[in-house]
Amino acid sequence: MSTPGRGLHGQVLDTLGPEITAGEYPPGSVLRTDELAQRFDVSRSVMREAVRVLESMHLVESRRRVGVTVRPRSEWNVYDPQVIRWRLAGADRPHQLRSLTVLRSAVEPVAAGLAARNATAEQCKELTECALGMVAHSRGHQLEGYLFHDIAFHRVILNASGNEMFARLGDVVAEVLTGRTQHDVMFEDPDPAAVTLHVKLAEAVRERDAARAEELTREIAVGALQELDILAP
Repeated sequence: MSTPGRGLHGQVLDTLGPEITAGEYPPGSVLRTDELAQRFDVSRSVMREAVRVLESMHLVESRRRVGVTVRPRSEWNVYDPQVIRWRLAGADRPHQLRSLTVLRSAVEPVAAGLAARNATAEQCKELTECALGMVAHSRGHQLEGYLFHDIAFHRVILNASGNEMFARLGDVVAEVLTGRTQHDVMFEDPDPAAVTLHVKLAEAVRERDAARAEELTREIAVGALQELDILAP
């Protein structure tokens, strides 16, 4: 599905990007811009713009007299939200979900501990509101509403940590949470235990209990990995 407002090169990316990340063009494959322009019925300038975006993600590289070459996966910018989105849409979804969830389990507990020390009063209030929003949408198959508050909750934790490196992972966490919902790697209603843990985590941050905040976030991460064992083995 193309993204409105991205123009012709965006429409090309919406097809070519997922094809590359899904392995339809293995590393070392050479893409000819003229052939691609003909395939997508766009001008060469549009095709070059699409290639520039793929180059910025380190998915391909352009070589004079060679063409556009697909780079090895080890060189991809795997933190790019668009690359994550494309990988989650393909056959690599279970591996990508697990990889991202393990990353979260390593980072978010530390971020939560820092948030308990550094969060402002406004951030504590926002965190509580997000947790209550999750509770309100945790029944009756309201996954989209739940997702909205879940993403906001984890963004507040990462931002409140006071660490700019953690804060920049907000988009990565948003993509994995969105991917779980959009690709049905979620139960029809969220696990009640996970919802309760988020409420308790908001309380721990508000009460400046760093050790408790870190412990609760680890429990959330363990639960997410256990869900993957069931829904995306």
